[in-house]
Amino acid sequence: MHTKPDFIISLSSASAGISQLGGKGVSLARLAAAGLPVPDGFHVTTAAYRQFVAEHGLQERILATVSVAKPDQPATLEEASSQIGQLFAQHAMPGEIAEAIRRAYAGLGEADVPVAVRSSATAEDLPGMSFAGQQETYLNMRGAEAVLGAVKRCWASLWTARAIGYRARLNIAPQDVSLAVVVQILVPAEAAGVLFTADPVSGQRDRALINASWGLGEAVVGGLVTPDSLTVEKASGRVLSRQTADKQVMTVCTAEATEEQPVVEALRRTPVLDDAAAAQLTALGVQIEHLYGQPMDIEWALAGGKFAILQARPITALPTVEDSAPLTWPKLPLWRSG
Repeated sequence: MHTKPDFIISLSSASAGISQLGGKGVSLARLAAAGLPVPDGFHVTTAAYRQFVAEHGLQERILATVSVAKPDQPATLEEASSQIGQLFAQHAMPGEIAEAIRRAYAGLGEADVPVAVRSSATAEDLPGMSFAGQQETYLNMRGAEAVLGAVKRCWASLWTARAIGYRARLNIAPQDVSLAVVVQILVPAEAAGVLFTADPVSGQRDRALINASWGLGEAVVGGLVTPDSLTVEKASGRVLSRQTADKQVMTVCTAEATEEQPVVEALRRTPVLDDAAAAQLTALGVQIEHLYGQPMDIEWALAGGKFAILQARPITALPTVEDSAPLTWPKLPLWRSG
C-alpha cells in the first residue's frame, strides 16, 4: 500500500526511467548498477520537483512567464528566468521532501560530508539533443541545509534563460519538462577531465581522446583552461600522441564551495596523466562504451590514484569514417587533405 511518490531513490536504481530521474540521473544509475566507479549518492526524483510546484501553485505562473519570452530576444529570456527564480526562492520546500533529503544525506556517512548537487532534466541528453551545461551544478555543498538550498536552486535552473530558449527552438512544450537532482559524495579530485571513446574530430572508433587538467573538472568542462590532450589506442591502451598544455587555472574546493585558483608553477606544464593512468582510464571508457553500445563522452575525476566516473552520455554528431579508410593513418595523411 505504498501510494506516496518516491521522492528519493538510491543512486544505482537502474529500474527508474528518464521521467523519474532525468537524463543525467538515468545514465549515472546505469553506470552504478553496472559496477563502474561512480561516487555514492542518491536521486531526488522529479516527483519532488512536481510536488513543490503543485503545493505552491507555481505551474500556471511559470507557464505564463515563459509564454512571453521570445527565443530570438535574449532580454525576454533573462527576464523570464529571473522571475521564475524568484518564485522558487520565495517558497519553502515541502516538509516531507526536506525530511526525505535530510535522511538520505545523513545516510551518506560522516556529518557534513561534502557533496555535488547536480540537475538532471527530463529533456536532457535525449537522442540528437545536447543539453549539456544548461542546468546548474553546485559543488562542495556541506550540511543538510546547504544541500536543501542547492536542490531548490537546481529546480529553478530548469528555467535558465539558455534552457528556455533552447527548448523553445526545439518545440519542447514547457509544461512537459521536469527536473530531478543527483546528490553525490564529492570526489576531492586532484585531476579531472573528459574522455571520448572515439576521436570526435576524425570519427575514428579505434582510438580514444582524453582531456585532462588539475583540480575539479569544472575548469575543463567550462572551457576555462586548455587541458592536456592524449590520443590512446583502445585495443592496446598505448598512448599514440600527447600534447601537454600550459594549465594556468584549476577549480578547487574552498570552505564554502569552489573557486578558480592559479596552478602552481611546478605543475603548469607537467603531464596530468602518465601512460599507465591513460591506459587505465581508456579501459574504463571501453567498458562504458560496451555498456551503451555506442561511442561515449565521459566526465572523470582522479583522487588518491583511483578514477571516478561522474557522467557519461553518447557523443552527438560524431563524423563518420569512410568504410574504405585504413584503421591507422599514415604519419602525414597528405592525400586526405582535400
